[in-house]
Amino acid sequence: MRRLDTSTAVFAGLILLQAVLASIFVYLPQGSLQAPAMTQELPAAKPVIAAATFALVLVLYGGMGYLGLWCARRLGFADVWDPKVTNRQRFLIPALAGLAIGIFFIAADSVIGRLHGLGPIPHPPFPTSLVASLNAGIGEEVLFRLFFVSFWLWLVAQVLLKGRAVRPVFWIVTAFSALFFSAAHVPGLMMLFGLQQFGQLPVALLGELLLLNGVLSVIAAMYLRSYGLLAAAGVHFWTDVVWHVIWGAM
Repeated sequence: MRRLDTSTAVFAGLILLQAVLASIFVYLPQGSLQAPAMTQELPAAKPVIAAATFALVLVLYGGMGYLGLWCARRLGFADVWDPKVTNRQRFLIPALAGLAIGIFFIAADSVIGRLHGLGPIPHPPFPTSLVASLNAGIGEEVLFRLFFVSFWLWLVAQVLLKGRAVRPVFWIVTAFSALFFSAAHVPGLMMLFGLQQFGQLPVALLGELLLLNGVLSVIAAMYLRSYGLLAAAGVHFWTDVVWHVIWGAM
């Protein structure tokens, strides 16, 4: 029971941290990411938007994340703070994996950017890039891995298939998680490059989006299953540190 209580407390702390970061993000500079539509007058004062963002994150990510956590425990995934997982597995190995993925992102963008002719993908300025990296590392892993992968794997493999074909279903669900994760980035990518319609996205740029987000999604899902949410969030965070913070500053 103590293990579950500790893991639940750490999970709640992560959601609270994400809510704080999301509300702070409202006040941070966007730099070259400031699209024309974003320069228009805000629908409300920034404190109101920040408070609404804080509440939305607590309710949406907290609720969906806890449902995913419930499913993950029934699937036998490593818990958020699992005593069987060492700190090396929980923190160090995910950090090294994230650094490697970040370097892969840089190399892939440098090559594919020449193919679609739009140039490299823009990055937010510092310290926005650091806050965004931590916020995405928590929030996107809670939504697309902890909730999406755990819930659908539990529903299909455990409930519908009565515990059969768990492994193949895991990979199928992980593939869909990667697809939806990539799709969620399409509107932002279009905004960054000033594209008005989906059809204006070059095939090479769309392929890059699927490749980068797909690699991150699959590896994060594997770490979630083996080492828990903190490991998956660590992979994502350190990938973004290399990709957005370090490379973006260069």
